[in-house]
Amino acid sequence: MSALVLLAALAEACGGAPEPAPLDTRNEQCASCRMAVSDARFASQLVAPGELPRFFDDIGCLADHLKGGKAPAGAMAFVADHRTKAWVRADRAVYTRVAGLETPMGSHLIAHADAASRDADPDARTGQPVAAAELLGTWGVSEQRSEQR
Repeated sequence: MSALVLLAALAEACGGAPEPAPLDTRNEQCASCRMAVSDARFASQLVAPGELPRFFDDIGCLADHLKGGKAPAGAMAFVADHRTKAWVRADRAVYTRVAGLETPMGSHLIAHADAASRDADPDARTGQPVAAAELLGTWGVSEQRSEQR
């Protein structure tokens, strides 16, 4: 039994909310476009109890997946803080569209844990804020996600 499956089973048994999984940039493929998830700064993931995590190479891929209604029950979405690479709940992140910044699938979207992290990131300085609800639908609204769990 792999360590990830064991961790998922333990989390489900404990009844806790799903936690982000570590990203292996050498081996993970995007669950949407199947490209390599090779740059942690643009990565995101969907974690559900009892399932392996689904990684995405671009926030746009995660957004399309969530809007398509393909998330399993009890799932939690996470995005990487572009500056620190730390995982952040997708519904709590601060999003920025930076027209001149190349992202894996051309969404030009980056995420940060908060405004302070965004303001400290030189790549975000020329960007425009984007509401989480605009990108992720109901997945981008913390109160609605709490009700869906």
